[in-house]
Amino acid sequence: MDNSLAELDARVSGCRACPRLVDWREEVARTKRAAFADWTYWGRPVPGFGPPDASLLVIGLAPAAHGGNRTGRMFTGDRSGDVLYAALHEVGLASQPTSLSVDDGLTLYGVRVTSPVHCAPPDNKPTPWERDTCRPWLVTELKLLRPTLRAVVVLGAFGWQAALPAFAEAGWTVPRPRPAFSHGARIALESPTNNPLELFGCFHVSQRNTFTRRLTPEMLRDVLRTAAEAAELPTSPYAG
Repeated sequence: MDNSLAELDARVSGCRACPRLVDWREEVARTKRAAFADWTYWGRPVPGFGPPDASLLVIGLAPAAHGGNRTGRMFTGDRSGDVLYAALHEVGLASQPTSLSVDDGLTLYGVRVTSPVHCAPPDNKPTPWERDTCRPWLVTELKLLRPTLRAVVVLGAFGWQAALPAFAEAGWTVPRPRPAFSHGARIALESPTNNPLELFGCFHVSQRNTFTRRLTPEMLRDVLRTAAEAAELPTSPYAG
């Protein structure tokens, strides 16, 4: 196992295990979107983002083709990230409400953001094989975070289904039958060797969910605030 998250992030960034995802992410980086024609796209797997002693982990789905695949940072440069980081800022877990580029000065307080699939997939839909091939990275990340990790927010049903086996492989006991995803779900994961974890479900911050108000800013803030309290992180009252 890697000795540090920095080493893990470097290894993730060089992964070429899934041919379809490698072809897609690199094709997107070459052709670009017209609005980002002057950008040099990252075009590689996107590692997790946040401090190595995080007590709260947020798990998404996969990087966006013109978001993380362009900027090289999770949930950075797309509308989903706009929603997530605005909420983290409002709760007091981020230094600023926007995430535009890796050099924009954003700092997360006690929170790390990652995903079960590290490459941008076509149509935002990784295959089951790609999900499972990428799982060892998440398992290793969980093991490296376990001295401080206390709570996890999983965004969306795909992330939930992908994360539960990773928790089990990393040493936590996942109830059987496996708990179904729902917004507001809260599950306790015990372990004989790891700290217990509070696992929270939250609708994904996708444009489909936020535009239709299936997920509102208030709903997202509520889940993040409750998870932060479970992780014993200080939060700020909403001032909006």
